[in-house]
Amino acid sequence: MPDNVRPQSGDSRRDLRGSYGPARHHLLTSLFGIEGLHTLSVYRDRGGYSSLRKAMFEMAPEDITAEVKASGLRGRGGAGFPTGTKWGFIPKGVPGPKYVVVNGDEAEPGTTKDRYIMENSPHMLLEGILIACYAIGAHQAWIYLRGEYDGPFGMLMAAIAELRAEGILGDRPLERDYPLDIQIYRGHGAYICGEETALLESLEGKRAQPRARPPFPAVKGAWGRPTLINNVETLSNVPWIVAHGGAEYAKFGLGTAKGTRLVSVSGNVQNPGVFEIELGTSFREVIMEMAGGPPPGRRMKAFWPGGCSAPVLPEWGLDVSTDLDEVARAGSMAGSGGVIVMDDSHCMVRAARRLLQFYAHESCGKCTPCRVGGNWALRTYDRVLEGQGSEVELGTFDAIQESLQNGRCLCALGDSAGFVIASTMKHFRSEYEEHCLEHRCSVEEQVVAASA
Repeated sequence: MPDNVRPQSGDSRRDLRGSYGPARHHLLTSLFGIEGLHTLSVYRDRGGYSSLRKAMFEMAPEDITAEVKASGLRGRGGAGFPTGTKWGFIPKGVPGPKYVVVNGDEAEPGTTKDRYIMENSPHMLLEGILIACYAIGAHQAWIYLRGEYDGPFGMLMAAIAELRAEGILGDRPLERDYPLDIQIYRGHGAYICGEETALLESLEGKRAQPRARPPFPAVKGAWGRPTLINNVETLSNVPWIVAHGGAEYAKFGLGTAKGTRLVSVSGNVQNPGVFEIELGTSFREVIMEMAGGPPPGRRMKAFWPGGCSAPVLPEWGLDVSTDLDEVARAGSMAGSGGVIVMDDSHCMVRAARRLLQFYAHESCGKCTPCRVGGNWALRTYDRVLEGQGSEVELGTFDAIQESLQNGRCLCALGDSAGFVIASTMKHFRSEYEEHCLEHRCSVEEQVVAASA
């Protein structure tokens, strides 16, 4: 097992054997670490593309979608929308092309899970893409890949070339009269390209800015055609679901949560990395046990459970489950699975300012609240951190976060910027009051005193 992927230790909780590896509660990473897994020959020796063959020769397209619905699989890119339901939105019997577009942009800070999938098992993703194409009646798929991902780009290009050489891509894949092709489009280095409609604009060669919805991509997506957009990790689950059935997949997870997911844990932990967990596992187990908790002598202070676009949770959030719905009930969201941890040596006002700098820089500028509000917030943070804060600035923060949220922008970037202000003020208001009213920071004072 490579260092960059560390699934949970321990024996399997269930006896599930088959083409995707030995009995264990890891579905995506069960084969990671096998030499040559990125090649077609090794992947196929381990049962690879048997799910595609099963889907194309033994199942009707609507049966594939039904299995994905039965699995309870939800999107692993951010919103957590039920995957099978999304597939069902693609209209049937509509003349003309349909497309599958894979969101591999992964520009969310703290998130690296999709990269590890593509670098460890690119064929698992490609098989999932081809099954999705067949299920919705598409013949062409596009992988929108983060421009900085040189390693995954090379791995995917080599894997696609292998598929073309072996006749798994082309006019008659697996000798079936159903043409299939996959192309890679490298992104433009903008955070906004992770938003699905901005991604489509970029794919079409336009400036990456969100579209007004409706119409939704399922009806009018890439080049005005019905388009299914799914995340890398989401589609990588599909071969396992087709091989074993949706009901079997739904047995994984704790409580009402279904399946497993990858989480990227970074920040103030002793053992950062990517871990595959059963959904429903507590954040305490993820952060304090798998990732080793904060460094010696430091205490857990806060964490972002789903990348920096999710509202922050304080230490009590450790006992919240990774179930997407329970995270939402706790006041945050599971998002992209990027768990960012901060210990008690950090000032939350400075942390919020750093995140606002990111959102102000990455705003595409289309929506006034986001374009103006982010920079306005950043200037307010600068005044406060320079010792010029007052009661006025506390009110300004409240006004800005409210103007950014609740659907006032075309995409969630504005909401995310608002979440930074609202959630840090909610859980760490005393630190804001210290900076604004007393012009001091007790956190920094304690750090300086400890180092003296």
